[in-house]
Amino acid sequence: MALLRMRAFRMPVRTPERLVVAPIDLRPVDVFVAEEILEGRFPLAGRELDTNGTSPFFLELPSTAFAHRLHAFGWLRHLRAIKTPEASTKARAIVSQWLSTHGKMMEGIAWEPDVVAIRLIAWLSHSPVLLNGADGGFYRRFARSLAVQGDYLERIVKSCATGETRFRMRIAIAMLSLSVPASASAIKRAARLLDEEIEAQILPDGGHISRNPRTTLDLLLDLLPLRQTYMNLGHDMPSRLISGIDRMYPALRFFRHQDGDLALFNGATSTLANELMSVLRYDETAGQPFRALPQMNYQRMSAGQTTVLMDTGMPLSRETSRTAHAGFLSFEMSSGRSRFIVNAGSPRFASPAYRQTARLTAAHSTLVINETSSARVSSSEWLGPVMVEGPSRIEFLRKEVEGGDDCIEASHDGYVSAFGLVHRRHVRLSQDGGRLSGRDILVKPDGSRPAASDAAIAIVRFHVHPAIDLIQAAADSVILKAPDGESWTFTVEGQEAVISEGIFFADASGIRSSEHIEISFRAGETAEIDWQFIRQR
Repeated sequence: MALLRMRAFRMPVRTPERLVVAPIDLRPVDVFVAEEILEGRFPLAGRELDTNGTSPFFLELPSTAFAHRLHAFGWLRHLRAIKTPEASTKARAIVSQWLSTHGKMMEGIAWEPDVVAIRLIAWLSHSPVLLNGADGGFYRRFARSLAVQGDYLERIVKSCATGETRFRMRIAIAMLSLSVPASASAIKRAARLLDEEIEAQILPDGGHISRNPRTTLDLLLDLLPLRQTYMNLGHDMPSRLISGIDRMYPALRFFRHQDGDLALFNGATSTLANELMSVLRYDETAGQPFRALPQMNYQRMSAGQTTVLMDTGMPLSRETSRTAHAGFLSFEMSSGRSRFIVNAGSPRFASPAYRQTARLTAAHSTLVINETSSARVSSSEWLGPVMVEGPSRIEFLRKEVEGGDDCIEASHDGYVSAFGLVHRRHVRLSQDGGRLSGRDILVKPDGSRPAASDAAIAIVRFHVHPAIDLIQAAADSVILKAPDGESWTFTVEGQEAVISEGIFFADASGIRSSEHIEISFRAGETAEIDWQFIRQR
């Protein structure tokens, strides 16, 4: 990658004479953030940096996540909320500082592929703010940097692993080809390569190959403005762009809970309501969410005011396992206006150690044996954080049982190599949505019960959303009460239900404490447990 950066820097590029268009930005703006930036304070990635009049690029930054956000310039959108010459002057000064300190030497966080792609999209989208009142000198420096960054992305994109970063790089390149004067062949080439990325990364069911619900939203936030730009300028649309977007919308709706938030599977983090609605208002595929996403391998049960989402799949490839979570057979449940059972999610702004902790099985609403994750993450610098020694097979059966209840029976073999045990989970939602019952079972690979001498300790955890209050009603039961008064009672047959402290990684304000319900048992003594959640009338 370093060699590619050197070659990219040495290649001459043609400076665009003008900008043709500024694509829209659908992400919400915050006037408070804009005012802080005007005062020289940068509230980014859960931290704040007070520059005291100095360029932020001369200072030690609070965290790596902060540095990513600062250099990516996505925060420029907030300044458009303040339509004053002062806002344009401030934005232009910060961009000028960046050009002087990082615009030439292609190294460090400022030139990481994802950061460059986000910055290029942000500069193009908010060029009216930056160029309002600009002199010719800044205009030329700015336009040249756009060309240099676009050329840089084109030269390194093939060396990047297939995934969200590579997808966003293709979006940025296509957006640049429309935003500056470019030849018809350059525009067509960018469109064709974007088509290839859509084909490679958007599954037939509309989900992204990462199996992360949040990734679908993030990509739509960039794809929708790109589609509109093609339409506004009258250029031929990439052939797969519209169909790809149309597939992604149902997948996005699939993961919406009753309260409107997205489910927390496989790296998903907090989602702001206005961020999600800014995308959904362009949804022309209106309809009821699907019952399953067969390529992503998720199941959705819905009855009355209750929704249950369950992970019945595993990483689709070694490459996509870099960000996957070991939450096999985990589920989330929402009812009314609240999420009750969740996974811990992934932190928006945190150290790599926290992000890796969030990937462990214990951070999900499923069963864990001897506090050992059902998939191990490689510590090899050469391989990267890919998953190894995880499940080789996940099976499930979806059926409607007597009385009209919806039932899922699933199993995974992620614990066979370490403990010789298969985890089976049966989940059943009543026809009226008032009862969710389940059974967690441990068996040997041949289906027989564990030996009486098997000392493995299994813990079934139900992570509870921080907004929900837990009350210990009895040794085997817990009451879950939502802020609006809705309550459910959890009971487990013949076992103790213990309220324990936990961590919720996916809160918009950052990592926070939470609680979860635990049931522990020894495999040799108890091969299965039965539990249920019942809504209180």
